[in-house]
Amino acid sequence: MTIKKVLVVGSGVMGAGIGQLCAQQGFDAVISDINQELANKAKSNIEKGLSRRVAKGRIAEEDKNAILFRISTAGDLSPASKADFVIESASENLEIKKNIFKELDTRVQPEVVLATNTTSLSISAMAEATTRPEKVVQMHFFNPPTIMKLVEIMPGRKTAAETLEAAEAFAKQLGKDPVVCKNEAPAGIVSRILGQMLNEATWLVASNVAEPANVDKAMKLGANHPMGPLELIDLIGLDVHRTKMETLFKELGDFRYKHPELLNKMIEEGKLGKKTGRGFYNYGDK
Repeated sequence: MTIKKVLVVGSGVMGAGIGQLCAQQGFDAVISDINQELANKAKSNIEKGLSRRVAKGRIAEEDKNAILFRISTAGDLSPASKADFVIESASENLEIKKNIFKELDTRVQPEVVLATNTTSLSISAMAEATTRPEKVVQMHFFNPPTIMKLVEIMPGRKTAAETLEAAEAFAKQLGKDPVVCKNEAPAGIVSRILGQMLNEATWLVASNVAEPANVDKAMKLGANHPMGPLELIDLIGLDVHRTKMETLFKELGDFRYKHPELLNKMIEEGKLGKKTGRGFYNYGDK
């Protein structure tokens, strides 16, 4: 199937980034959310980011305009009827995602693949909300989607081999270097391994072993990581990280994913990371 128009459901950091990526690679992208205002805000943020790249001489003004021309927005799922491929990137809440897939199932053409960008939720549970579980697959992009080369592709229990192949081929069209998992498992590869490391970093701070800056410095200098684990949690969002840990702990029963009370306290105080200006570090007013 030829892919020309991609519907991205969810206009948060990941949804907007995936929509921008699709447009940069020459696809028409529709970014949809629960209302038009949220979707429009995502496109506005994309425009600001592209304008900064123009100002730094990284892209030409005409390239920026061409990318923005290929991005449209919607406050509902009506564009699904004309989509050739759908990527869901809504909140990490299974009921929300199941409702989205249920509605998408009634709108998209029979041959269209329904992909989810979930990190840790059940692909099969989303697929069972549709009448086409063989067409549902995970395509997990990494932040920021326009830069990170990896896309993890994972089947649900009923995902067809052809769907996996289509997702892998599309990831390559987007300029990515995908990894295809053999079977469904909570959080796949990167998030499963990385989750333990990030969580252990929060325990080091909670246990008063070291300050955040020293934890990050140690991992950058001692393990050659480009970014410290606590800096990465701030980038991901403390609330998003906690949700991943709660899901993994529930699914696997492994105490390595049990997060410290410190994380709850910081989230209650509004310290969600870069997006709020405060997390393990201060970033100024947002």
